[in-house]
Order: sequence, then C-alpha cells, then structure tokens
Amino acid sequence: MKLSIVIPAYNEEQAIAAIIRRCLDARATIARHAPVTDVEVIVVSDGSTDRTADIAASFADVRLIVFEKNRGYGAALKRGFEESTGELVAFLDADGTCDPNFFAPLCSALIEQEAAVALGSRMGPHSRMPRLRRLGNRAYAFILSLLSNRVATDTASGMRVIRRDALPRLYPLPDGLHFTPAMSARVLMDDELRLVEVPMPYEERVGESKLHVWRDGVRFLRTILEMTLMWRPARMFMACAGLCLTLMVLLAMHPIEMWVARGHLEEGMIYRLLFCSLLGTVGVTLLSAGVLADHVHRLVSGRPTPRTFLGAALGAVYTFRGVLVVTLAAIPLLVWLIGPGIRTRLTEGYVAIHWSRVVLAGLIAFGGVQMTVTGLLATILRFHAARRLAASALQATSPRGHARTDVRPGSSRPLRPTAPRTPRPAIAAPSPPDPAACPV
Repeated sequence: MKLSIVIPAYNEEQAIAAIIRRCLDARATIARHAPVTDVEVIVVSDGSTDRTADIAASFADVRLIVFEKNRGYGAALKRGFEESTGELVAFLDADGTCDPNFFAPLCSALIEQEAAVALGSRMGPHSRMPRLRRLGNRAYAFILSLLSNRVATDTASGMRVIRRDALPRLYPLPDGLHFTPAMSARVLMDDELRLVEVPMPYEERVGESKLHVWRDGVRFLRTILEMTLMWRPARMFMACAGLCLTLMVLLAMHPIEMWVARGHLEEGMIYRLLFCSLLGTVGVTLLSAGVLADHVHRLVSGRPTPRTFLGAALGAVYTFRGVLVVTLAAIPLLVWLIGPGIRTRLTEGYVAIHWSRVVLAGLIAFGGVQMTVTGLLATILRFHAARRLAASALQATSPRGHARTDVRPGSSRPLRPTAPRTPRPAIAAPSPPDPAACPV
C-alpha cells in the first residue's frame, strides 16, 4: 500500500523546506509503524509569489506542481490528489504545525477501523492552538455533531489520510480554505462513510497565517450549513420548524392560562396571539418542507436512507391515513371554535365569538391544508422512489441472456422487445498503451 502526501503551499518560503525535509525523514517511520510500503511527497505551489516553488524544486524526491495564479487551498489539494498514485492520499499544512510522523497512527487507524477519512484532532491537551481559534473549532464541531447526530471534535483539521476510492463519494468539495470543514461535514452526513479522529500535538505555525478568523469563520459556518442542507436537508428544516413551534408554545402558555382561569382574553393579547399564529404557520411550512426534502433526497440518491424516530413518525403522519386521522380530529375542534359564530352570522346577521377563536381556527385550518397537500406530494415521491429501487434491483438481478425491453427516453411506453444478440467471434484485444505516454 502506497501513501501520497500532498502539501499545499502559498507563500511559505520560511517553512516549506523544513516541512518537506520532515516528510522525507518520516517515510521510514510511517512504513515501519503503519501498513504502508511506500510514501511519495507532492508539493503544490498555489500561485506563490515568493521562493516557495524554487525551494521545493531543490528536493529531488519531491514532485512539484506549480499554479501560476492562486486557486485556493482546496483546489491545490484536489490537483495533488489527481497527480498522486497512492491507494491512500494524505495532506498536511506547510506551516510546520503538524508532525509528519503522525501519519503512521492515522494510517493504522484508517485501516483498522475501516474508515474513509482519518484526521488528526488538534483539540487534545498538547495542542498549542490559539484560544480564539480553539473556541471557534469547538463551536463548529458542536454544530456539526448536532446536525449529523455523530460526534466530531475537530472539523477543520489540516492533517488527514483518505482512501482514494472514497474520493468520488466526497466530491464535490470547495476550492478555498473551507475545503476541510466541507469534507468533515460530507463524511458525517453519509451513514456509509466513517470518520476516525486521533488526538495529535499541534504547534504554533511558522510565518504569517493565511486564515482570517472572522471572515473564514463565517465561511466555515456557512459551509457546514450548506453541506447539511445538501446531504441532510430534512434536518435543517426540522430544526428550524422545531424552534418556531417551541417558541410558539412558550408564548401561547400565558394566554392559555388566562383563558382557562377567566374564560376570556384581554384585548392586548391580540398581538401575542397573532405572532404565535405566524410562528405556527412558519413552523408547519418548514415541517412540510422537511418531509418533502427527505423524500426528494431519497428519490435522487436512489437508495433508502436510515430514519430517526422523528422521521419515521412524520413519515407515518404524512400519508393518506395519517392526513385523514388528523382531519377527522381537527373538524370537531374547528366546529367548537367557530361554529357558534357561523350560526349567529347565518341566523342573526352578526358574529358573537371572540377574535381569538378565529385566529386559532385559521391556524388549524392552514395547518390541515398544508399537511394534506404535503401528504399527497410525499405519497407521489414515495411511489416513484419505490419504483426506482424496484427497477434497479430487477436490473441488477436479471440474466444477461434474456430479451430486453427498451424504453423510449421521456416515455413510459416500451418499444418492441429486442432479441438477445448473437455473440460475435472473439477478437484479440490490442496491447495497452504505454502509461508513460498517456497524458495526465
């Protein structure tokens, strides 16, 4: 097994020689303590305007890739991965903060735990990370762990080992410094990928940092939320819906208590109840969006994804039977709330109910209509997702010799069955081209 170490460097002339030398010296240690037999080192000069590229070119055992213009941290890593030849690809920052010898335990943990990505966690007791950056990394890790329901301690570590065959599952990834939190979010959002963290020492960097705490901090947070929305869309909608509905219940407790105790509400309560109605409307809308997003993701991905208890409960509610039960339960409540007002309006020409009953009835009616429409759309998506899975399973298990039924693109009407093709006489395959002559 071969390990390819990629070092992205942008104006790191003060530290690049030392980190290259340390990587070359660590090759024997990595091969001795990890299931790796060969190690290659690749340096990507990301548009450096100083002597970074010249210094890296002076090492005979290092492959150098030079970008004429700065493309970004993630772009340099992805180009290094493309040029590498190892079954395992790794990277570390060029600022001297990470010890290349630590690739040995990372490789061992990756293989032993059958993970897709192994990273060195900088949150250990021996880390010399600045306090503000440590606080930010802990906050990002907490948010990502909460959204993914999987534990993470360091989302932006710059020292990792990745299985090459896992890269297609991880892409697309951004070109900038938010490459690392995007990768962490991508792994944690996929239940079929495993992330393993190994605590490592972390030193102060050499030279000036390219990381801007506030600007890149906001970008990191946005990246985590975007990756969650792309791969676990239901979680984002459900979290926002839960927040709105919880706030609605808290604000409505006082009016409910007053109505139970006195039998009526003060006129000044109208503003609170209208705001509660708005929160309830937004909450039900986000809840419905979360259910639909979950079904769309299942349809697009073409494979079933595990559900939480809440997801299974909502899946049962947003069906024909669930919507029917909710509707039958809401009708008597609506009749009790606005029935007297409708009766006096038809018989005596005026409405004799309090405005709070109308507000509550409107919220219930809107929620019922929203749930009904969402249930119908969810049923349609559920049907097509099951149909796609069944077609994929049938295609995977059908014998090759059976007749094929071609389907015209964009139509469900099949063409005439096509008879099995008669096998042609075997022809000797041409010899493969020389790999050295193939363009990269």
